[in-house]
Amino acid sequence: MIKKLSLISLFTLLPASYYFAQTTVFAYVKDQEGKPLERAEVDLAQSVNDVTADKIGYFQFVDLKPGHYLITVTKPNFESKILEFDVTADEKRKNLGVITLSNNVGSSDAGVVVVDDSASDTEDGGSAMQPTVGLLSSGRDAFQNVSAFELGAYWFRPRGVDNRFEDVFFNGVPMSKNDDGRIDFSNWGGLNDVTRYPYENVDNITPSEYTFGNLGGVVYYNTRASSYRKQTSLAYSFTNRSYLNRALATYSSGLSKKGWAFTFSGSRRWGDRAIIDGVYQDAYAYFGSIEKQFSDRHSINLTGFGSPTYRASNSPNTQEVYDIMGKNYNSYWGWQDGEKRNSRIRHVFEPVFMLTDYLKIGKNSNWINTVSYQFGSDARSRLDWFHAADPNPTYYRKLPGYGLLTEDEFRAQSQINWNDLYSANRLNLKNPDGSDRGAVYSVVEDVNKDQTFNFASHFDTRLKDNWKLNINFNYQNLRSDNFRRVKDLLGANFAYNQNAFDGDVSYNIDDPNIQAKEGDRTQYSYLLTKNHYSLNVSSEVDFNKWNVVASVFSSYSESYREGNYRSYRFQNNSKGKSAVYDALDAGIKAKITYKINGKNFIVYDGAFFSLAPTFNEIYINPRTVDFLTPGVRNQVINSNDLSYIMRGQILKLRLSGFYTTISNATEISRYYADVQSGSGTALSTLVNEAMSNVNKRYIGAELGFDVKILPTLNAIGAASVGEYKYTSDADVSTFDDINRFRGEDFWRGKAQVKNYKVAGTPQKAFSFGLKYNSPKYWWVGASANYLMDQYVDISALNKTPYFYTDAGGNPIEAATPELVKQLTAQQKFDDQFMLNANAGKSFVFGKYRMGISISVNNILNNRNYVTGGFEQGRNVNFDDALADSQRARPYFSPKLWYDKGITFFTNVYLRF
Repeated sequence: MIKKLSLISLFTLLPASYYFAQTTVFAYVKDQEGKPLERAEVDLAQSVNDVTADKIGYFQFVDLKPGHYLITVTKPNFESKILEFDVTADEKRKNLGVITLSNNVGSSDAGVVVVDDSASDTEDGGSAMQPTVGLLSSGRDAFQNVSAFELGAYWFRPRGVDNRFEDVFFNGVPMSKNDDGRIDFSNWGGLNDVTRYPYENVDNITPSEYTFGNLGGVVYYNTRASSYRKQTSLAYSFTNRSYLNRALATYSSGLSKKGWAFTFSGSRRWGDRAIIDGVYQDAYAYFGSIEKQFSDRHSINLTGFGSPTYRASNSPNTQEVYDIMGKNYNSYWGWQDGEKRNSRIRHVFEPVFMLTDYLKIGKNSNWINTVSYQFGSDARSRLDWFHAADPNPTYYRKLPGYGLLTEDEFRAQSQINWNDLYSANRLNLKNPDGSDRGAVYSVVEDVNKDQTFNFASHFDTRLKDNWKLNINFNYQNLRSDNFRRVKDLLGANFAYNQNAFDGDVSYNIDDPNIQAKEGDRTQYSYLLTKNHYSLNVSSEVDFNKWNVVASVFSSYSESYREGNYRSYRFQNNSKGKSAVYDALDAGIKAKITYKINGKNFIVYDGAFFSLAPTFNEIYINPRTVDFLTPGVRNQVINSNDLSYIMRGQILKLRLSGFYTTISNATEISRYYADVQSGSGTALSTLVNEAMSNVNKRYIGAELGFDVKILPTLNAIGAASVGEYKYTSDADVSTFDDINRFRGEDFWRGKAQVKNYKVAGTPQKAFSFGLKYNSPKYWWVGASANYLMDQYVDISALNKTPYFYTDAGGNPIEAATPELVKQLTAQQKFDDQFMLNANAGKSFVFGKYRMGISISVNNILNNRNYVTGGFEQGRNVNFDDALADSQRARPYFSPKLWYDKGITFFTNVYLRF
């Protein structure tokens, strides 16, 4: 009895906070319009139990002990907010009220980045001219925002990583193409309203909850109809970048009492008087999402979207051509009946349909399953000719530097003469015996028709309050139909399905009919099939001072080619089903965060994984044969970065260092060139150039900061200093229809590319800007940008011993090491300064909100910035290269693209 009384007395002496109910702290997160911000993340510095705001923006922390606390509230495309508060012993519930997050300047109203990927629409483009994920999605920190909206306009790629190593998902379905692994933004171009805010956006090698990811980050879109804000939005834009006009309308119903939600969006982008001559575009886009919610635990959602696009391309040119014709010159077009007609048209329409099931299991688990089907076609046109002169106005023999034409004569015939092409066909309609004769010139299309079925499953559960588990499974089946099609006979009766550069043999010796009408297949036809399975498991554990994320994956794929044409030269390897090429991948990622306090963090990210080759890498020339690329295999990626992050109210900063190696890569270049036949005759054919066992290294540092100088004035800056280069020599081989395989025996060794730089991006970039946010809902900003160390994309053939040795493999006497180094030196483009500015104003009229914005890039109209370029694969022997280098105007200098100069984008919207 005495012991019991003593125990009771002891408890009565303890503070009340130890045995009364502890405090619940709650608040609502909203935007400047007072609308809830779902999925805003709230980080409590003193706890492992970070939370996420629900659909009405509500969050809470329970059982907090008396003390001083700090929370950080973040959401992509909004400025984060830090809030400090005290909890006292006598508080059971503490209301922090409404926490308002402000939109980042330009993130919603002016943050429309127009991606002009027309340069990559043809085989002349190459890897150096591919847009990146970063161009369409700004990240959370200053560096990612600047990379997207300031530096990204000039083809800057963070850490040198190109489109091939980035991932975009819609409801768990990957959007990367199987032919080259790249993302085709044309599939949802113009749908800015419904893709403005990704559900998840992770940078670089940071692990994702929904996939293993790659080197360049993951953007995950959730198209659930009820997740879109209830409103109607109308917008019109005027620009001079890759089109002139854009109209956009979006409607979201919100969730009805009967559990239905609808979101629809549509747009059109069109115009034919952009900066580059002969470029025009007409693109529509549509999006529909319908959700039925059966309960608060189960719903299904049907999504469909597509973007039928008709777009003309612009040509790369040598410096000689630019000097004569100016930076807006485009050789792909000519006049026909008073209108500009472009020979390189891309017509793409590949709609996607998805059915997604959302199921909440118990209190802590979610299971999301999606089935999808994508189909359609991607057709890219070009001129073709049969026993006739090359109609390209910039063919090297037509340039003034070759000596046959003066500059004035070249200017007079610098565009495609469509009337001459029609006339040539009219003069060849009949043979001497009166029978029909085929086309001398025609327009053909290289067509890709994909049918892709996907099943994606995501399961997540919270094993404990601080322990989360994610499991992702994906299956994909692809059937890809690839062929060339006659688009326009230009007045002729038919086109010959014969190879004029190989003795007029039929492209399909099994078919005696050599006549191809408009719409018929010609020259090549084959199918590619792939089955791909992948499994990813990731887990996150949160401690008081540490946060640890680990992710592993494994995948298996089977691929094969099935030819429809039997080639005369490759009768046993052209028609029919090939052997199956299978690949097994695996990898691991980790992220470790040390929380110094609520504002300062140290973060390590690491990744080690393999990546199977794409179709373009597996088959060296799939149009003709099923031959594998010599040396093709899975590439291995090892990447690490270490960051210091500060999230203060006045200063937000990230400083990172990164080191990445890519081993065993395969790089394919395809281009038309004159090659020497066995008789010594120069014949034009498609050359397939392959480098295998390619090793590269990417090393550098990044700095991004956002300083609040005044409550309304911020200074934002970013710096990226990198070195991206080849670290070893590579195996090289070529294949063409005339000479078949040429491997190291012919090229006399490896491609000596060690220490050459990786092209496609400035390796150093700096940006500093100021932005002013007025309390009266107007803003203005400007940035100064400096880009350095941009290099031309190299050709491998003139880096082989073939270049400086004779037929016996002996060194050419005149080919001294110094001279060879000079002739094969990689061109470095000049460093450039660019100035950007943007401004906007929003208005509120009751329930209506209206806004207007304008952004201007390259205000100083700098036309000297080379955005990309590639060496021509022609001068592959010493004598020719030396002679060409000594000409005032070399015949085969690199082909380049230049920046367009001053570009602008204006936007006005109305939302209600």
